[in-house]
Amino acid sequence: MTTQSPSHHVFILMGVSGSGKSAVANQVSHQLNTAFLDGDFLHPRANIMKMADGHPLDDNDRQPWLQALNDAAFAMQRTQAISVIVCSALKKSYRDILRQGNDNLRFIYLKGDFDTIEARLKARKGHFFKPQMLVTQFATLEEPGSDEPDVLVVDITHSLDEVVAATVATIRDAISQG
Repeated sequence: MTTQSPSHHVFILMGVSGSGKSAVANQVSHQLNTAFLDGDFLHPRANIMKMADGHPLDDNDRQPWLQALNDAAFAMQRTQAISVIVCSALKKSYRDILRQGNDNLRFIYLKGDFDTIEARLKARKGHFFKPQMLVTQFATLEEPGSDEPDVLVVDITHSLDEVVAATVATIRDAISQG
């Protein structure tokens, strides 16, 4: 196992459901030849069962999941030059948990307004859109402010290709600035 390198970076693509996190991360990871992890895969079985039963997770449910993501980010930044993780990270307290001990971690906030994201969710094929879910996501969202300088913002009101290009450029710029 290698030690943490200041040249290794982890980027968490964050945003509400429907902001394009998975689609963007998949293409960005491919273009930059990076490690990629969908944070949803680290949910404990109890969370998966709770969500499958139609019950929302609370902060206590999310705690072990966020800690698992923190551990994954730590491992990734020790072994990969660039890593991308998808995680909604809607609250500042969640982002703070993810930051702990991960000095080379930054967030990329895929920012879009309610109407844009609602239209995209409605257009998804094979996806049953529940409007209340999006309302809840926006109600939970604590947009990053100036007190979170490690959060970079990408506007998602453009095409997927343009959002991917902007995200790649954001990552490259962040790396070049150290």
